[in-house]
Amino acid sequence: MTEAQQTPEWLRPYWQPGADEDALLQFYVFGKFERELVIPAMRYGSPGLPEGVSLQRFQNLELRKWEGYPLAGTLGEILRDEVPETFEQARIAPDVLVIRGQLPDGASLDYLRDTLGVLAALLDIGGRAILDPQILSLFDVEAWRERYLVKDGAPPRNHVLILRSDEADGGRSHVHTRGMRKFGRPDLSFRQVPPQELDRVGALCEKLVEMQALGVRFVAGQALEVEGMEQVLIAQPGGRFDDPEFNNRHVAFRWPF
Repeated sequence: MTEAQQTPEWLRPYWQPGADEDALLQFYVFGKFERELVIPAMRYGSPGLPEGVSLQRFQNLELRKWEGYPLAGTLGEILRDEVPETFEQARIAPDVLVIRGQLPDGASLDYLRDTLGVLAALLDIGGRAILDPQILSLFDVEAWRERYLVKDGAPPRNHVLILRSDEADGGRSHVHTRGMRKFGRPDLSFRQVPPQELDRVGALCEKLVEMQALGVRFVAGQALEVEGMEQVLIAQPGGRFDDPEFNNRHVAFRWPF
């Protein structure tokens, strides 16, 4: 996404018809906006929000009464600790614009390109912070532009979060992603990763994120060959959309012992 009048299509060269999952977009834009919104999205090559994605406007004070208010609860605590200044900007902002939509899986990511163009434009007309709850991240204006206003579009890696946590039995790690639902794809989960393999798994995550964003799908039992490893990893799709660890379904791969 760049400041330009025309942007190329964001095609998915590995996409095949017959997919059964939708892409989900959800963003909160905190700021102070004019009563009548005039969004200069074409400045960023976007004709506006795609069909299926809507924009709703709320007063921040009213939205705080909502049980799912994103600056409250566990997510609010995470954001307050990670970006306290941006969190405060969002907390005191008078307006919140909620952009949300569910779209059928398709051969193009133009829906994401066009939505990002609208978000960029909203930062030009009063937006002060953008929350992406799918990757548990709150961005101020500068941070958002640096991450997403990239020539020919930010790489898929910029749209997801890669996380590591300790396995219950200790000594090994669980590495997984969040955010692939933007592409209508399950997130990735690598279980029982030994310490010496963390860098390899991180690079593998980035590669598979890009492949899935461009249309690849994993089926149950599919073998995944990893460079430098004799054993293959076996895909195990599963999970559910309301799993708090992923906010999505996921494909699990167990690291060999």
